[in-house]
Amino acid sequence: MPRKVRETFLFGFTSVFIFLTFSLYLSRNTTIINIIPLKQILTHSSNSNSAIINQYLNLDSSSIRQNHIIRQVTPPPSPALYPIIKPDSILFPDWEILNVFNHNHHDSGNKFLCLFDKNFTSPAIFAGILPFSNQSMFKCVFPNRLRRFLPYFSPVLINSSDSVLESSQLRLSESSKEIMLRWKFVVYESISTDTDVILFVKGVNNRQGINRPPSEFRCIFSNINNNNDFVITEVISSYQEVFRCIKPENNATLFQETNKIKVSLEIRGGERVVPSVAYYTPPAPSLADDNKKFLLCACTMVYNVAKFLREWVYYHSKIGVEKFILYDNGSDDNLDEVISKLREENYQVEKILWPWPKTQEAGFSHSATYANSTCTWMMYLDVDEFIFSPSWLHPSSSSTTSIRSLLSSASFHGNHQRRVGQISINCYEFGPSEQRSNPVEGVTQGYTCRRKVESRHKSIVLLDGINTSLLNVIHHFELKQGYRNKRLSLDEMVINHYKYQAWSEFRLKFRRRVSAYVVDWKDGLNPNSKDRAPGLGFEPVEPKGWAHRFCDVHDTRLKMVAKEWFGSGTGRMAWQLNETN
Repeated sequence: MPRKVRETFLFGFTSVFIFLTFSLYLSRNTTIINIIPLKQILTHSSNSNSAIINQYLNLDSSSIRQNHIIRQVTPPPSPALYPIIKPDSILFPDWEILNVFNHNHHDSGNKFLCLFDKNFTSPAIFAGILPFSNQSMFKCVFPNRLRRFLPYFSPVLINSSDSVLESSQLRLSESSKEIMLRWKFVVYESISTDTDVILFVKGVNNRQGINRPPSEFRCIFSNINNNNDFVITEVISSYQEVFRCIKPENNATLFQETNKIKVSLEIRGGERVVPSVAYYTPPAPSLADDNKKFLLCACTMVYNVAKFLREWVYYHSKIGVEKFILYDNGSDDNLDEVISKLREENYQVEKILWPWPKTQEAGFSHSATYANSTCTWMMYLDVDEFIFSPSWLHPSSSSTTSIRSLLSSASFHGNHQRRVGQISINCYEFGPSEQRSNPVEGVTQGYTCRRKVESRHKSIVLLDGINTSLLNVIHHFELKQGYRNKRLSLDEMVINHYKYQAWSEFRLKFRRRVSAYVVDWKDGLNPNSKDRAPGLGFEPVEPKGWAHRFCDVHDTRLKMVAKEWFGSGTGRMAWQLNETN
C-alpha cells in the first residue's frame, strides 16, 4: 500500500475514533430537562408525566434505537408471571431512584425488583408512605452500566414473591418505556391552607436570592384519570422552592372524593408545565381555640440521628419545648423505635417523612404552614444544637430554666411598639474535644472545648409573624410588616453547636447533606463556606490531629447544668437510664 494511502487511511480511522469517543462522552453527560407542553398535559389521555415527556421529545422506539443504540427487546411474559407496577420515578443525586405510586402498594410479605431497560434489575426497598398524599415509595439504585445511555428510562416494579422469574423473562417492553423524571426539575410536594395551595418546586428558582416573579407562572389542578378535567389558578408568590397558588374554587366534577388531583406549575411564555409527583389535599382543620396551641415547639430535619435524639428531646423538653416535629430525610437507622419509646414516656414527638434531598429550607417553610394551628412559637435547631442560658448556672427564686417566660415577655417591646416575631441566638461551635468515638453519656457531656468566636445565629419564630412568602435562610425567616427580630446577647442565651464531633461521627457528614444550597463535603466547591470545617479537604479521610482541633476555650457550663438536671448516683444520664426500659 503506498505511503500516502496509508496516511490517509490512518487519518480517517483516527478521525472516526475521535468522533465516536466524543459522541459517547456527550451521551453520558448530556442533561435532558423534562418540560411538558401545557397543551399536551391537558389533552393527553395518559396520567403519566413520563409518557407526555416522551411524546413531547418525539422519542419513539425507532428514533431511540437509532440515536442511542438501544437493542430490540422481547415482549414481556404473561401478566401472571410478570406483575408490573408503573410508578413516577425520580432520579436523585448519587444515582438513587425514588419510585412514587398513586396508591398504597406496600406489602411487607412481598419482595420487589426495579426492572430497567436491557434486562437490568436492582432491589426495590420500601421507603415509606408520603404523609400528605398517601403515596407509597420504593427506592432502588440505577444500574451502573445503564448510566451511559440517554434518555434514562423509568423502571417498573416487579413483585417477585409469588414466583421466581427467570432472567430471560425480565424484559422491559417498548410500550413500558417512559423517560425518568429528574430531581433537578419537578414539583415534589404541596400543602393547602384555607385560602391557597403551596407548591414545592425544584429547578425553577435555581439561584439563591434570585426569584422569578409570580406573574410568570400558573398552577394546574388536574384529574389524573381525566386530563380534560382541570382548573388553572394564578400564582401569588414565588420565592426559593415555594410557590403559593390561589385556591381553586369548588368544582363538583374535579373535586370528588374518589379523584386523585395532581397539581403542577405552568411556566408561561411557552406553555410549559413542570413534571409533578405532588397531589392536592384539602386543608387540615384548624383549631378554633388558640389556647389549645402549644406555646413552644421545635422543628428539625433529621437523617440517622437515633443515637442523639433522646438527649436532645430530654434536654429541650426541660427548658420548655412542648412538641417536637422531625422532618425525616430518609433515615435508615432505628429512628422509629426511639420515637416510639419517647412517646411512651409522654414526650410529644411527631415524625414527618420528607424524602426530598437538600430541601431543608423548603422543609422549614412547609413546617411553618403545617404547624401553625398547633404551635405558637417554633424553635428551628439541629439535633446537634442545644440552647443554653448562663443564668441557669446560678438559679434564684426569680429566675427560671424555661424559655417560656422569655417568649411571654417578648410580645411587645421597643420604641416602635412592633411585636417581636423572631428571636435570634448566636452559636458557639464545639470541637472533637479529644473524643475518639461518640461519648456514651451524650454530646453535652463529651464535647467541652469550642472555638472562641461565635458563629451564625439560629432562631425561635412566631409562626403568625412569618411573611406569607415563607422565605427563609436556614433557621431564619422573613417577617411580616409590623414584626421585628430580637437578637439576644451571649450573656442572655447561646446555642452550643456540637458541630465537629469525633471523626467516626463527623465523617458521616460526607455521606449526605440535607441543607439546600449547601454542596456536599466531597464536592470541591466553595471551600470557604461556613458549612465546611476549616482546613478540611474533600475526602472523608481523618486529618492529622483532628481530635485536638477547634479548641480555643474549655467550656463546661452546659455540661454542668445538664449533669445537675439529668445525672444520677450511678453516673449515667437520664436518657441512658431509660434506654433499656
